[in-house]
Amino acid sequence: MGDLKRLHRLLMDIDDMLAGCMRCGMCQSVCPVFARTLNEGDVARGKIALLEGLSHQMISDAEGVKCKLDKCLLCGSCSASCPSGVKATDIFLKARAALTEYTGLSPVKKAIFRGTLTHPELFNRLVDMGSKFQGIMTKKANAYHGTSCAPMLSSILGNRQIVPLASKPFRKSHPSMDTPAGKSGLKVAFYPGCLVDKMYTGIGEAVLKVMKHHGVGVFLPANQACCGMPALASGDTKSFEKLVDLNLNCFSGKGFDVLVTPCATCTATLKKVWPMMAENLDMKRRREIDALSAKVMDINQFLVDKVGVRPKDGAEGRAVTFHDPCHLGKSLGVFSQPRTLIQASGRYHIKEMQDANTCCGSGGSFNLQHYETSTQIGQKKRDNIVATQAEIVATGCPACMMQLTDMLASKGDKVRVKHSIELYAETL
Repeated sequence: MGDLKRLHRLLMDIDDMLAGCMRCGMCQSVCPVFARTLNEGDVARGKIALLEGLSHQMISDAEGVKCKLDKCLLCGSCSASCPSGVKATDIFLKARAALTEYTGLSPVKKAIFRGTLTHPELFNRLVDMGSKFQGIMTKKANAYHGTSCAPMLSSILGNRQIVPLASKPFRKSHPSMDTPAGKSGLKVAFYPGCLVDKMYTGIGEAVLKVMKHHGVGVFLPANQACCGMPALASGDTKSFEKLVDLNLNCFSGKGFDVLVTPCATCTATLKKVWPMMAENLDMKRRREIDALSAKVMDINQFLVDKVGVRPKDGAEGRAVTFHDPCHLGKSLGVFSQPRTLIQASGRYHIKEMQDANTCCGSGGSFNLQHYETSTQIGQKKRDNIVATQAEIVATGCPACMMQLTDMLASKGDKVRVKHSIELYAETL
């Protein structure tokens, strides 16, 4: 049994947030999971009905409630489309936290989150070791996409095609940085995020190249930690709060204008989830979170809205289609800026796919727990990409890049998967 005061506060918050749901069913029309399963329990309205009287449900069938709550991508489609403004994703995060507070964290997740993720030096060492020995556990699957598969880990990973860990993480190439503002008069704090540091290091290099080109100073502190979303999505608020604390130690009170990230999930977490879940922290930390979250911006939004990057008129060149990450579009309202950035070089033009702003089916741990459903959602996105006949699909989220690569590589499609900042940087 967890902290009863914390549990009571979470349950009260959930009750208050549930009051706005009118049971209109609008969430049915936009939920990617419901579109595949047609199960009312998989849609926001069904989960909200389940959560009424959550305290009684926890006592009678805590595991049953948990299973239903876990079958959610946390994509925010329901929240973005709700006519009553119900923040369903926030409700589900708090409900997962309440359930975990009541039932406790599983030994495996406790080892992952509290034993590893909240200790960045240990976590980094383990991942570095994994990158050196990954060739033993994996074999090449698709040379075009550079993916591998892991038959020895098929019980965990299935037949998915995975992007390998970088041979040298971003933080080892750039342990820290503190450069002054140049011609732009702006200075940013740079939060790469775990996937950029450990897998997509080219995205981090692209960010630094672009900042140098535009005369933007960069503050890149050492010892950054995970943003906390993986832990919170599993209901582990204690690990989440520890990770928030570690990152505040890196960034709070430092001299910069904007904190930029190239990861849609990290951006949404730092900007919106940190303030929402900060009620257990002391007042000093809560003020620091409010001050920091107000400065957080997606890298595409920063370059277009603050630096003033503009598309070139009559841009031709290679066709690029763009997938809108859920946490970028639905959570932060950033849609046009990545497209502007891609077209700013004059080398590319946008060829819109059908349903560009629908979820790709990744959803972090959802992809591991419900890979079949995740793949069904992802293959629909793949079909829409291929139908455009574009050479490249760009996006603004490394997790989406992993999912899109898996979907395209498994079908043998020769469509490159890139981050929008990479496409812009390569032309400077």
